[in-house]
Amino acid sequence: MAIEFYGIPNCDTVKKARVWLDAKGIAYTFHDYKKEGADPEKLAAWIDAAGLDKVLNRAGTTFRKLPDADKADLDAEKATALMAANPSVIKRPVVEHPGGILVGFKEPEWAAALA
Repeated sequence: MAIEFYGIPNCDTVKKARVWLDAKGIAYTFHDYKKEGADPEKLAAWIDAAGLDKVLNRAGTTFRKLPDADKADLDAEKATALMAANPSVIKRPVVEHPGGILVGFKEPEWAAALA
């Protein structure tokens, strides 16, 4: 099973998810947003698959510190550009697997999709 794992290494949720994958013996390729950036085409595909509200992390510090003009009237196109410029506002982790994508780490959801 080919799994692509996207996140930021020092994020606690990303750490928990990686420990879970390692414990299950599930191999993955890790994509570090901080070093490798975020591909706008991939972000747009995630929004199409999971929805803007699931992919965009509005609760995080980075999003809250953005200028109000950047946060106003967010549609998929504007949010994609915002996430590409500020990868910390992408909900973490995102995992692409043969059956689709997982956004965020919820163990039961991951066990159902990846086990």
